[in-house]
Amino acid sequence: MKTTTLSPETARLLGLSLILALYTAYAAGPFVWVASMSLRTTTEIAADPYALPWPLHWEKFVSAWTQSNYDAYFSNSVFIVLTAVAILTVVGGMAAHGFARYRFRGKGLIYVIIFSTIIFPPQVTVIGLFQIMVEYGLYNSRVGLIMVYVAIQMPITIYILEAFFARIPSDLYDAARIDGYSEWEIFWRISLPVALPAISTTIILNTILLWNEFLYAVVLITDDDKRTLPLGVLRIMGDQLEDVGMIATGLMIAIVPVVLIYVFFSERLIQGMTAGAVK
Repeated sequence: MKTTTLSPETARLLGLSLILALYTAYAAGPFVWVASMSLRTTTEIAADPYALPWPLHWEKFVSAWTQSNYDAYFSNSVFIVLTAVAILTVVGGMAAHGFARYRFRGKGLIYVIIFSTIIFPPQVTVIGLFQIMVEYGLYNSRVGLIMVYVAIQMPITIYILEAFFARIPSDLYDAARIDGYSEWEIFWRISLPVALPAISTTIILNTILLWNEFLYAVVLITDDDKRTLPLGVLRIMGDQLEDVGMIATGLMIAIVPVVLIYVFFSERLIQGMTAGAVK
C-alpha cells in the first residue's frame, strides 16, 4: 500500500490554515451568538441559549428602533462620527502635509506636544476635558463631543498621514511650483490625491474607533436625545436588564455598521497600512 507524505511546504500551509480557522471561529463565535440571540425572544434564549433562531423575530429590530429611541441614538452617532472624521481628515491632512514637507521654527516642539498626548490614558484626561467643556458651555452638546473626538484622534491621524506624505517625491512639488501652483493648490491637487490610500486608512480607522467610543460620551453627554449608540445600549441594559433578547438586538444595531465597514473596506484598509514608497 502506497503512503502519501506531505511536503514541508504543504504541511506548513495546512498548519497555518488550521490556526487561521481556529482563530476565526474564536473571533467570530461571540458575534454569531449575539446575532442569533438578537432574532430570538428572551423566553426562547432561557429555554436553550445555543439553539438556532427559529422562528426569526425580525420585528424585534423594528421595536428597538421605534420604541427604544434607537433611531435618535443612531442618528446622533452618524452625525457626530462623520463630522469628526471629516474634520480629522482635512485638518489632520493639512497638519501632516506641513510636518512632512516644510521646515519652520518650533516644528519639533509642536510635534512633541501633539504626540505627547498619546501617552496619557483616557481616564487621566477625561476630568480635565469635563472641566473645559463645562467652562466653555460645550458640556452635554454634540459639538463638544465632536471637538473631543477630533482632539483625541488627531495625533494618530497626523502620524499615519505624515509618514505617507514624507515619501512623496519632491519632484512632484517642484514641478507643481514651476506650473504656477500655490502651496494651497499643491496640497489639494497633488498631496491629497496621491495620499488617498493613507487617507482612506485614517477614515476607516477613525470611523470604527469613534463609532465604538464610550468613555468620553458617557461623561460628556447626559440628555437621552443626544446619546450615541454605545450609550443607547447601556440605557437598554439598565432599563431592560432581564430582557436579554432585546439587549442582543440593540447590540446588533450598533455592531452591524462596523462589520459592514470591515467587509467592504478591509482591502482598502490593508492597502493603506502596507503602502510602500510612492513612485
